[in-house]
Amino acid sequence: MLLCGGRRFNLLAPTTPLSFGTFIKHLAASKSSKLSLTAKSFTASASSKVFSSSRFEALNSRQKEQVHLYIDSLLEWNQKMNLTAVKEESEVMERHVEDSLSIIEPIRTSYLSHCGPSSENLNLVDVGSGAGLPGVILAIASPGWKVTLLESLNKRCSFLEHVVSQIGLSNVQVKRERAEKLGQDVSFRESFDVAVARAVAEMRILAEYCLPLVRTGGIFVAAKGHDPQEEVQRAERAIQLMGASLLQIRCVDSHSKHGQRTAIICLKGKPTPKKYPRDPGTPAKIPL
Repeated sequence: MLLCGGRRFNLLAPTTPLSFGTFIKHLAASKSSKLSLTAKSFTASASSKVFSSSRFEALNSRQKEQVHLYIDSLLEWNQKMNLTAVKEESEVMERHVEDSLSIIEPIRTSYLSHCGPSSENLNLVDVGSGAGLPGVILAIASPGWKVTLLESLNKRCSFLEHVVSQIGLSNVQVKRERAEKLGQDVSFRESFDVAVARAVAEMRILAEYCLPLVRTGGIFVAAKGHDPQEEVQRAERAIQLMGASLLQIRCVDSHSKHGQRTAIICLKGKPTPKKYPRDPGTPAKIPL
């Protein structure tokens, strides 16, 4: 099912690869009639809804405190290393925290519909976690989830370890490694219920980074921008080679300048061939 701009489109069964041409046609029609959100109209309404009706307000007091501790640490460490271009707490809340919280509902509903009877104790990996987005926020909002923050850079891992300790997140581990290597490590390969990625790479590269880590019957969720159709179309072959198919494209409310983003959800139907992921650096240099 494609859910976007208030419209629903029936997709093929998850075990059958989706026709990307059909998807593009439907998304383009939806975009023209329903998704036309101008920066001007968004700006006029954003300030009134960020804190009054945001997902942040649904958190309990302890979770809200943890989010603020995370933001404080992020902005402090950002003065000495490049973690985010955002410099103000309100911007971090609007652009990063709300964005991360917005993918929880698509993860839960997709998992319950196609993967298992409960979404309360998921084993999730955040690939290319960077500053901990969305992984740290997901771990705060869903304390029953076991979250692995996968990051290859030492400095960013130092920040992640600091902030996890500072917040007191017992359900998070930081793993310093490249996704291509972890995907070939028998201790991690095809061991996660869910893989997520945000602001890491294009979909055909992400598919090779993330899907080898997902168990058969699990899902991969990529947080993308407001206009993903060409990128998704290019990723068709890579997604299928990894043993997965496109399950859903979900439009989610966001406080980005476009007013909404998309969650691209893939269902893994069979094991990933052993030759994937390829050697470190190859997926980015020679995308499938």
